Amino acid sequence: MAKRMILMLSAMAVFLAVLGFLKFQQFQAAAGQAAAFQPPPDAVTTIVTERTAWPVTLSAIGTTTPVQGVTVSADLPGIVDRIRFESGRRVRDGEVLVELDTRQERAQLVAAEAQRDLARVNFERMQSLVIDGAIARADYDRAAAEQKQTEARVGEIRATIERKIIRAPFSGVIGIRQVNLGQYLSAGDPVAPLQSLDPIYVEFGIPQQDAGQLRAGRRVRVTAEHLAGRALSGRITAIDSVVDEATHNVKVQATLANPGGKLRPGMFVQAEVTVGDTREVIALPASAVSYAPYGDSVFVVTDLKDPAGKTYRGVKQQFVKLGTARGDQIAVISGVNPGDEVVTSGVFKLRNGAAVLVNNKVQPGNNPAPTPEDS
Repeated sequence: MAKRMILMLSAMAVFLAVLGFLKFQQFQAAAGQAAAFQPPPDAVTTIVTERTAWPVTLSAIGTTTPVQGVTVSADLPGIVDRIRFESGRRVRDGEVLVELDTRQERAQLVAAEAQRDLARVNFERMQSLVIDGAIARADYDRAAAEQKQTEARVGEIRATIERKIIRAPFSGVIGIRQVNLGQYLSAGDPVAPLQSLDPIYVEFGIPQQDAGQLRAGRRVRVTAEHLAGRALSGRITAIDSVVDEATHNVKVQATLANPGGKLRPGMFVQAEVTVGDTREVIALPASAVSYAPYGDSVFVVTDLKDPAGKTYRGVKQQFVKLGTARGDQIAVISGVNPGDEVVTSGVFKLRNGAAVLVNNKVQPGNNPAPTPEDS
């Protein structure tokens, strides 16, 4: 019985040893296959770099403001008698917008003019009498003062009537009216906003360290989404004398022509100021740059060797120093040399040494002044 048990245990040990050896061989083969496996090359697009002229500019987000803009309001209280404008149309300087009821003032004007005429007749009569010595000088002076008072009273009533006729203080585009016929207006109540749109101001902030590069007269290029890629040009007309304590920016004001009123007050725009001479840089599509906290980089396509010594087309990660952006492009100041083949799309899936397959049938945008397709 003991011999049989020993034989069974021996056979079991031999079986387990053979099984373990076979499994070990399988694991070794799998590890060899894994080590020899090469992932398929990633499909990418590339561009051969070259130097290009790049203007030295400062960019900022700006806001449009009118050269002249007010809310037209009532000067004196009264009831709206006539509305002489239509909302949203252009008006001329001095054009009548609203007339308030002046019937009472006009009646007072008639009475005042009658008193003035009477005082004038009395004064003229006194002039001949005082020369002849028929009246005292005091009576003559009293008549002269009364004549002046009546003239002043007539002028005062006429001024009141004129102040109840609300006119456009300058030429521009009138907004939506805020009054109705028969409405009672108190002094200062709004009638409608009025904006002068051509020319127009663009105000934007520049960091204090860059403020020294600006001066009045520098050219400003302004773009906005609704302009469909078109740009408006103007010049800096004022630079604020103080630095904003909250943002440490200096406010800059530029004036530009605005034909057709394409820009309206309150719009956000992109302002670009040329601050120096054009310099030579390498311009790449923005999609070519891999942005990371530890540094920005691009992938350069070159010939590499695998562990077996076989040559293949792969990528080498290259850290770069970037400049300003312009449209689809970004300036590379250092890190890339002219003639390098740089990956422009598919960067997110690459790693240093990865094999690539270049397919340039479809290229990413690389336009310094792109135009939206739906414009």
